[in-house]
Amino acid sequence: MMMDKDWAIFQGSFLLADKLSLPASLSSLQKCDWHKVCKPVLDTMREICGVQDIHSHHGGKAATWRKQLVCVVWLKLLSRENGEDLEAAWKENTFFPLEKPLPEVSHTVLMELIKSLSAADIFAHFLLCLPRHQMCSELERVREHVKSSPVGEDDVQFFLELWWQLWKGSVEKDNVEVLFAERVAHLTSQPASLTHPAAKRPKLDLSALPHNTDVLDILLHTLTDLNDFILKPEHGIRALSNCLDALYTTFLTDPSVFIPIKDKIVFLSKAMSVRENTNKMGSALIEEAQRDLRASYTQSQFQPGRLSFSEALKSVTALTQFWHDQRLLEACSSSPSTYTAFRLQQSIHRISRLLEEADMTGEGEDEKNQLRSLLASMTFPVFESSTEMSMRVAMTIISHQLEDYQGVTVLFASEESWLAHEEQWLDCLEKNQTAFQQCDTLVQLASTLINRLQSERFKVCQCKRLLKVVTAVFTSLCLEEKNTVLAAILQLSSKGFFGCAGSSDLIASFEQELNMAFNCIIQGGGGAPKAEGNLSTAVSLVARVAFQNPEATLRSCCHSAIFNKGAFTLMSKILQQLPGLSVVTGQTEKGHERRKPKRLLCRILQEVVSARSLSDNEKDQLLKFVALLMVPVSMSEREYHSLLSPQELVNTFVLSNLCLAGDNADLDLGLQLLKAALSVDVQEVASSSSHWVMDCSPFPLLYILAQLLDQALRCWEQPPEVAVHRWSMDTKELLASALSTVAQVVGVQVENAPSRWSRALFWLHDKMKGLDWTVYFYLKPVWGQHFKNEVPSSLLAVCDLPEQEWSGVNLPQYGQGTGLLAWMECCALSDSLRSTMLSCLALDQSKWEHLGMFSKGLLVALTQVLPWCSIPQCSRLIGALKELITSGRLHVPFSLEYVEFLPLLDLRRFSYELCLSVLMLRVLQLLCGSSCSHWLTGDAWAHVARLYAHIVRELMNSLRAKLALPTSGTLTGSPKEQSSLKDEAHIVEQVPSQEVLFVLGQVFCHVQHIQVMMPGGQSEPLFLSSLEILSHYQAIMGTFPKSSSSLENENTKYFFYTITENLENQEMKSVLQQKIAQLG
Repeated sequence: MMMDKDWAIFQGSFLLADKLSLPASLSSLQKCDWHKVCKPVLDTMREICGVQDIHSHHGGKAATWRKQLVCVVWLKLLSRENGEDLEAAWKENTFFPLEKPLPEVSHTVLMELIKSLSAADIFAHFLLCLPRHQMCSELERVREHVKSSPVGEDDVQFFLELWWQLWKGSVEKDNVEVLFAERVAHLTSQPASLTHPAAKRPKLDLSALPHNTDVLDILLHTLTDLNDFILKPEHGIRALSNCLDALYTTFLTDPSVFIPIKDKIVFLSKAMSVRENTNKMGSALIEEAQRDLRASYTQSQFQPGRLSFSEALKSVTALTQFWHDQRLLEACSSSPSTYTAFRLQQSIHRISRLLEEADMTGEGEDEKNQLRSLLASMTFPVFESSTEMSMRVAMTIISHQLEDYQGVTVLFASEESWLAHEEQWLDCLEKNQTAFQQCDTLVQLASTLINRLQSERFKVCQCKRLLKVVTAVFTSLCLEEKNTVLAAILQLSSKGFFGCAGSSDLIASFEQELNMAFNCIIQGGGGAPKAEGNLSTAVSLVARVAFQNPEATLRSCCHSAIFNKGAFTLMSKILQQLPGLSVVTGQTEKGHERRKPKRLLCRILQEVVSARSLSDNEKDQLLKFVALLMVPVSMSEREYHSLLSPQELVNTFVLSNLCLAGDNADLDLGLQLLKAALSVDVQEVASSSSHWVMDCSPFPLLYILAQLLDQALRCWEQPPEVAVHRWSMDTKELLASALSTVAQVVGVQVENAPSRWSRALFWLHDKMKGLDWTVYFYLKPVWGQHFKNEVPSSLLAVCDLPEQEWSGVNLPQYGQGTGLLAWMECCALSDSLRSTMLSCLALDQSKWEHLGMFSKGLLVALTQVLPWCSIPQCSRLIGALKELITSGRLHVPFSLEYVEFLPLLDLRRFSYELCLSVLMLRVLQLLCGSSCSHWLTGDAWAHVARLYAHIVRELMNSLRAKLALPTSGTLTGSPKEQSSLKDEAHIVEQVPSQEVLFVLGQVFCHVQHIQVMMPGGQSEPLFLSSLEILSHYQAIMGTFPKSSSSLENENTKYFFYTITENLENQEMKSVLQQKIAQLG
């Protein structure tokens, strides 16, 4: 605070007042003499402030000067009383330039100045800056002053105002109050309540502290002292109101009780209706009424010390009885009503019920009843308020953002009676949009708009304005708040503001905005946004239209993800940022009330998918889209949630497709969706918790999958009149994979709680009796140790299986001699079952006739089993054949039909590859023979070709593993590397390159033989296998040039060329022969 011209004038006014007090001085001025000296000071205040009324409580220049003046005068007094050191003061005291020129003053001057300036509120704020003991000391001095002679109405008025201002507490402390508190703390060697907590705290002089630190006790005693001087009804009413509110907030209030916003508005509107007779309603008047209300029900900061409730009640009852006898309280019923009477009515209403419930005994009970009787005898006029006044109060609170304005906005958004003043209501919304940027308020506004749109007589122009406002408010929210609002909107209506037949203009406008938003996203972002800002913009656009109509927006998202190439990634990222759109609503479809409610996203996705037939590319996009939607995303700091749960996907898409597999349902799509759901990594809460599959009718699901797999096992045996072959090998593979995975999951749950699932387990086992016996093994994890493995009895004749785990079943299609057929089928089912079959095979290798019969029978069984194997099953069979060949249990004679000149090579290391290639040749010769060629359809032959091509690839992988090439791959290098290359050259000499070339040549001939034999002779997989073999052949010849001579190369090329001449397809033949010409 700096010295200026105005302060110099003030200091002159005090010096003049000091002269007027002669022969005394301001430091010894008596209360009765104040009126003689006050004029210069008050006139100066009016002159500097430029107003006649210097008592303003609502800000402005006068209020500022009042506070500064009281502060400086009080500090001047305290400096004298505490013997301030002037040498230190001019350095440390911020107020020194203002205090020093003032004459010495007494406490009387301070009190009378405060009274003259009507500065009880300022004095109260300064008191609240002091420690409690010092505040009580000052209140004791106030008590002594106001009861000293002469006592006037202004003393009563000042004291009652001071009491109530203390009870209201201080608003946010300004710089003057902070500096005052620090200065007082320094003067009294006490730490200020506003100073830093780490400040050094000198020891207190306990003898100097007041004995009574109970604020309410001091106030009640002061009021008792002034009781004889309360002559005006206004003062009596105000004093009783203060007493009742102090009694209520100190002893009776419940801190957990709060007043609803609507009740606060009722209080404020009535208060404004009363006060508007004398004051124009404004933000300052409402703010003051809010503080009055808060002080009357909030627990007092001045908790009692030695004063008990009964003592306080006794004092208040005695005072009330006195005022009642003096007929001071009769003015409450007079008209026009006053704000003081209104406050008293509210105070009586609050305390009466609690007094009735208060538990008192003896004299206290008598006093309680006496006070209740006195209060009940008082009559008041009816305080009323109009709807318009309530609305004006609410709008003022909102526009000036006064206390509780956020709660008022919620009420403002929902109060039906205020909507009658629609123009004013909308104006307030449009001008104060920032005040409504809260989730609860916006949701309430949205609900109001939905109700307006559903009403029969809604006005389009008003609804447009309201829609514009709520959308703008929503757009300004942060992403977390937007999701909260979106979740709430879904609970109101899945179609947002367009859930009813509204205005065509509104609908058309929204559809245009929706189309523009998605066109902008798709055209601007494509499949994936290049920057985080692009994604943020896209999320904002989608959130904005989703707020208006969640259902239409989700439909556009799903449609774009499936039908716009590459858009599924962007759409999933957008939806992952908007988890509020994935909440489960409480709505259920009519007729399905017992079903769990379906999330809107899931329902919309189902509608989009079922609306039209999907292409393969669209199915692929759908699968990738749902896979991304099932990835858990963060909903909050510790909560993760997926937009589409796996169980929802299965219940919505998979179960329906599986159940309707015979009615043109897309079975493959359903199985791929099931596979996608099972691939989601869902973190279970505990090992004992149930897997999500158990919420998808797991045992019926297992049975349906088993039933479908049973039908798909003989996928090549469909009658020729069927135009569209529903069962394919891909479908069979999907079914087998899905059944195995679900069985694994369910098996774990059954093992954890066998008693819970025993009934369902036996039901499923009973249902399996009509299905193929091999399907049983896919459910082995579910059966556990509950059931034996049931296999054809013929299998037990060729396999020594333990009776406690295996049992034979007589099946019509498995008669005598079919044991190896069942054995091969078991080998193809699983790795563990193959190991069991190999280890338990009953074969006496010491008897050549047994080996011969076994080898012939295995050839026939392999011919029967192979065409119906999937790629994984084929790999298992090849593994079994390798074990049989290498262990000597399977004899495969190797003929020289494709050897023009017998090479002098050691082929023992390659006996498996040669035997397997010959074995597959014999199998395909049987299949292509006249007795078997009618077994298979064209699709089946194509599948057999793919299987054989797969076997050839595994053969070549085995050959590559036996080459053991050096790391450098070359025999040339720098001089420094020559020593190491000599070692590598020695290794290269040991590589069986000639043997590998020979084996590759044999495999090539076998492939060509089979390609010629197969129906059509145009099998692309075999053609590609031939090219791959020739490429390997060429690479080995290039790496090992000494592996064959030029003459041998020419002979080989000629021989290969001759073999390919048998191909019917001229294009394939030409390509192969060109490749052969490049060898060597």
